[in-house]
Amino acid sequence: MSLETDAPVTRAASFPTEAARALAADLRRRIRGEVRFDDGSRALYATDGSNYRQVPIGVVIPQTVEEVIETVAVCRAHGAPITARGGGTSLAGQCCNAAVILDLSKYLRRLLSLDPAQRKAVVEPGCVLDFLREQAERHGLTFGPDPSTHDHNTLGGMIGNNSCGVHSVMAGRTADNVHTLEVLTYDGLRLSVGPTAEAELDRLAREGGRRGAIYAGLRRLRDRYAGLIRERFPKIPRRVSGYALEQLLPENGCNIARALVGSEGTCVVVLKAELRLVPSPPARSLLVLGYPDVFQAGDQVPEILDHAPIGLEGMDALLIRSMQTMRLHPDELNLLPEGGGWLLVEFGGQTKEESDAKARRLMTALKGGTVRPSMKLYDDPRQERLLWEVREAGLAATAHVPGHRVAWEGWEDSAVPPAKVGAYLRDFRTLLDRYGYECALYGHFGGGCIHVRIDFDLFTREGIERYKAFTDDAADLVLSYGGSLSGEHGDGQSRADLLPKMYGPELVQAFREFKRLWDPDNRMNPGKLVDPYPRDANLRLGADFQPPKLDTVFTYPAAQGPFDMLRCVGVGSCRRPKGGVMCPSYMGTLEEKHSTRGRARLLFEMLHGLTHPQDPLRDGWRSQAVREALDLCLACKGCVRDCPVKVDMATYKAEFYHHYYRGRLRPRAAYAMGLIHWWARAAAWAPGLVNTVLATPGLSETLQWLGGLSRERRFPRFARQTFRARFQRPSIPSDGTGTVLLWPDTFNNHWQPDNLEAAWSVLEAAGYRVVLPDRPLCCARPLFAWGFLDLAKHQLRACLDALTPALEAGIPVVGLEPACVAAFRDELVKLYPNDPRAIRLAKQSFLLGEFLAREDGYRPPKLERKALVQVHCNQHAVIGTRGDERLMAAMGLDYQLLDSGCCGMAGPFGFEADHCGLSLKIGERVLLPAVRSADPDTLIIADGFSCREQIAQATPRRALHLSQVLACAARGQIP
Repeated sequence: MSLETDAPVTRAASFPTEAARALAADLRRRIRGEVRFDDGSRALYATDGSNYRQVPIGVVIPQTVEEVIETVAVCRAHGAPITARGGGTSLAGQCCNAAVILDLSKYLRRLLSLDPAQRKAVVEPGCVLDFLREQAERHGLTFGPDPSTHDHNTLGGMIGNNSCGVHSVMAGRTADNVHTLEVLTYDGLRLSVGPTAEAELDRLAREGGRRGAIYAGLRRLRDRYAGLIRERFPKIPRRVSGYALEQLLPENGCNIARALVGSEGTCVVVLKAELRLVPSPPARSLLVLGYPDVFQAGDQVPEILDHAPIGLEGMDALLIRSMQTMRLHPDELNLLPEGGGWLLVEFGGQTKEESDAKARRLMTALKGGTVRPSMKLYDDPRQERLLWEVREAGLAATAHVPGHRVAWEGWEDSAVPPAKVGAYLRDFRTLLDRYGYECALYGHFGGGCIHVRIDFDLFTREGIERYKAFTDDAADLVLSYGGSLSGEHGDGQSRADLLPKMYGPELVQAFREFKRLWDPDNRMNPGKLVDPYPRDANLRLGADFQPPKLDTVFTYPAAQGPFDMLRCVGVGSCRRPKGGVMCPSYMGTLEEKHSTRGRARLLFEMLHGLTHPQDPLRDGWRSQAVREALDLCLACKGCVRDCPVKVDMATYKAEFYHHYYRGRLRPRAAYAMGLIHWWARAAAWAPGLVNTVLATPGLSETLQWLGGLSRERRFPRFARQTFRARFQRPSIPSDGTGTVLLWPDTFNNHWQPDNLEAAWSVLEAAGYRVVLPDRPLCCARPLFAWGFLDLAKHQLRACLDALTPALEAGIPVVGLEPACVAAFRDELVKLYPNDPRAIRLAKQSFLLGEFLAREDGYRPPKLERKALVQVHCNQHAVIGTRGDERLMAAMGLDYQLLDSGCCGMAGPFGFEADHCGLSLKIGERVLLPAVRSADPDTLIIADGFSCREQIAQATPRRALHLSQVLACAARGQIP
């Protein structure tokens, strides 16, 4: 094929089913890695973080670089296209294609070497950015580009998209920080590329063979188009659109590796990358400037850049209002100075005094200027971190705002010269108003990159045509400012068909020729960036999107479609390998289908398949693929808080299981653990006999098998007497002043009644009259795990009926088990959204620590001890820890909240035979080692029964409920 032709590259034809089967069989013979051509895996990888959806031929997860090479060879033999994928967070459709997906994020994630003296690191493509940064920081170095997905994105993905981030002001784009790459072409050539001197370029071009042909072609292409490249490529810090042909120019060192950065997997597969590291300022200072509006904030960007900040971000008032509507970061927003638009300016230095001095010099200069913003320089590192979290929450605050239409990508990262940010923002807002679109304006103002998510109508033909017209006009606008269609996320399919506007037909032909040099058969991520699919093709929704009509048990926001199917936007925060609560099963398996995003996407595909019979998942609520993905969901609810868009996988799992098992027998563990409230009540008639049976060899193993439980676990011992049997139940007064209702949950009541007794004494000492419900009740939490929703509704209605007098009297309900209180605040109102008693119970229920901390007159007893605190995952997600922390601080406890996430036990999960191994693996991440290494005098505090059981069964220590700590301190005892 001649490189001079103007004919477009032909896209790969659809791959026949029989050919896919033969390809899969051949791959399984040739590699040990995971070959997944089943419908569930194909559905799982059908989309990324974009508006686009293409069902792949299959998925391969290679274990080694050699297996990547072998996989490409097999695909070549079968004529199958390939798409290499990292974290799958691309916002322009780069990571989805009708191809074989190579997921390089599970196994090829190593940092191969780090040379502090040379300031270089060598990584595999699946290495997570923050892992590299953590290792580099030990030497005072960092990898400069840092997108908001830094804790889970892969460096291979960053190389593919030429990612940037907050500190590109300091360090540039990914392209500016790549030294050499080891790459693989589709036809099997493995070579290292990097800076190439002219003499070396001539030598390589003359050597012949496939490599020589590539270098000779690159030299010809460069020489032919050099003038146009110099003339037409925007000279701005955030030009990401198109291929980086400027890197081939002699004045730029003819760095072939950097020319491939941003090629979005359309040319080569990256096998290894040698990266440049830069000094990381050990001290940092954050100055926040407030302006009347975001436009005036943009006007002052060039003046601020003169003071050499290492980060310069902007936000508008609409972004902040959206956060307030969604109650995101409510305390952090109060830290902002007065204004309607803000700039976050970060300075670095060797000492805090040095970085502060830089900030103060800017403040002095601004005070003497014509525009005088409000200013606040922060001294508290915690406050600085919280404000950066506000900025990073931009996507969360704009995708799903209650009362507004869903906002989408599609024009989310255009870039202009930093000196023109203010003027561009004014004109861009005028364009938005002309089309009737609404969006917040924020982004990397120091690099001229503006982030938006816009409420496009991608459901109707008229809406899609309007979206296309808008993006045409938006492209004209940004180009009139000498800007770039993309300043961070790349072109993919969202913007690639607009590249002729930006570069003209000659340079677009140069892009085509560049791709052909590397991929003459167009098998590398075809249809993206070069000769692309139109931006209105392959839409995940589109004019033919027909959301199914569903009869669900829980209520869901109408704006998100049936069963909340549009909630997940694919940002992938659930894929972070550590930190926070979400997602424990992903942290344990590194499997996409065991991430919150993976499960949400499979649920979308399941529902999509109800109205699209050609889809991979067509069994609806009976989908086995969805069932398998949800099987390892611990229902921790960490995603309710940690997910940027608040995906609630525990609720989705309960809903799905309700429908999946309708008319079917559930697994044995469902009846053993889901019905635990009734088993415990039966055991209370003869707890000693039951304990004996459960501890008897032979009998205990038989019962474990019958219940589907793990033999690695031991049965907790029932108390000799329940708490309810110990205490009388005074009637609930009509005037509830000074009265609290103590909730005797199933687990504390039957297994650890001393905790309830301690809580009773603490509440009475605080001056309250304590009452109990007049009958045994259950919050229904164990039932949710297995989808017993009809029974759960019955149980919760019984709770409402029994608690009605207390609720009407305004009596607070105080619980010890976080899962129970979370059920009252969350699931209850989703099941009974129109019952005022449910709303009251949600508002009147509290954890013990939370309740006591809100009472101004309560003074906790002093206890000066160290403590490790394991926060129950439901408490983290629904309730929070502020009350407990205030209480423990007032006691004088030197406490540490473990960043251990879910303990791994998660109610019944850790007891089940199929899940015990993963349960322990999750516990061993942080919690169990921390408990074992704690000093004997250090208290271990865990309010969750599951957490205490995990600790008791896997360590020699015993964890205490906060009620016990308070009661012992009040008695002057050492716990």
